[in-house]
Amino acid sequence: MAAGATIGSNHNSRGADGEIIAGRGFWPGLCVSLKHNSKFASFTIIAKSDFPAELNIPIPFSLVSNEISTDRLIIMPGYWFLYNMYALARNSGKYESRDKRTFKNQYLEYDFLAPDSVNEIFDGLYLLKKAVGESRQKKNVTKKTEEQLVKAGEKLLEQKENLDETEILVTGFENTSRKVQLIKVTEAYHLFKEMIIYYGINQLLPFIEREKISSVGHLVKSLGKAVRSEWVNIGGQLVPKPSINSLIRNIHAGKINGWDEVHTFYKESSDQYQQNKRQHAFASMLELLQLKPEALTKKVFLGLAQQSIITKEWMVKSIYESRAKDYTNPFRKMVYDTQKEMETVVGSLKDNAFIRQQKEELGQFKQRVTAMIRNFDRGLNH
Repeated sequence: MAAGATIGSNHNSRGADGEIIAGRGFWPGLCVSLKHNSKFASFTIIAKSDFPAELNIPIPFSLVSNEISTDRLIIMPGYWFLYNMYALARNSGKYESRDKRTFKNQYLEYDFLAPDSVNEIFDGLYLLKKAVGESRQKKNVTKKTEEQLVKAGEKLLEQKENLDETEILVTGFENTSRKVQLIKVTEAYHLFKEMIIYYGINQLLPFIEREKISSVGHLVKSLGKAVRSEWVNIGGQLVPKPSINSLIRNIHAGKINGWDEVHTFYKESSDQYQQNKRQHAFASMLELLQLKPEALTKKVFLGLAQQSIITKEWMVKSIYESRAKDYTNPFRKMVYDTQKEMETVVGSLKDNAFIRQQKEELGQFKQRVTAMIRNFDRGLNH
């Protein structure tokens, strides 16, 4: 929470106080004022402003701004990937290092790519396609169905159509009648897709190495049924919603009668998390490609593996560049007499421990994916 943030007002309703629900990574900026009820997808960052009405922001990794000069709400999907990979990546490790629990029997998720945020990315992709399709809907012609609008928007986005001059509006994001505009839509759309592929390969890689898998057929068989089900964040622990529903039914039916049994559920869910996450990652990749498991070929899978290396290289480059801006911004530099003095205070960019760590992890990731590709090349075609 930034200083001066006012999260929730009890004067916008004649009823009892409402709720503000935020996914992981929620970040309200300095002096943000929000009304409840409001709901935010994971890793939503909100620019300083007094927001006049309730908000429902379903697209993750977005920057939300109240543009007073034009009296509209501006949403930039994928802001973190576009402009601040350094903070996004660094926070994952920072939060984990601050986890000082003496008894860690629950697996708490700190990675920005996880079942909850990836599911929201899928929701975001759909909304982006629909919004683009609607933006090109011509007046005075037969109105298209939602499915037709989504397909039309997808076609434009896949062609990387220049949409900078197109006013892309959405509804249902703010409880007002003013315009709500999406910007940087094409960039966000393609980055979201890249992140789903990277998430999939990154989760499968340790499993492939451990189980010595060298063919797509063996991989599909070993993973079992892969379903991209809905997930719930229960205090930082992510659990498939069907499991939560089962827990609640068992409590209502009297099959679970005490906290010890509930705690056992939490522990068992934690033990199953990595397997469930891996299956979710695989299902996410297949859904993005619109493939069934049996239709996945070696050629396609190894292409995805190569793509994950390119994405990781881009991520590390973006991490470096987003941090390097702090060393070239004249308003950051002006409080120091010399470059040497600044580096003494904030540290040298070339000696930045986190950036060095990211470059090392990139090298290791490339080696591991390359070794996996080599093993699959020697394996069967399916």
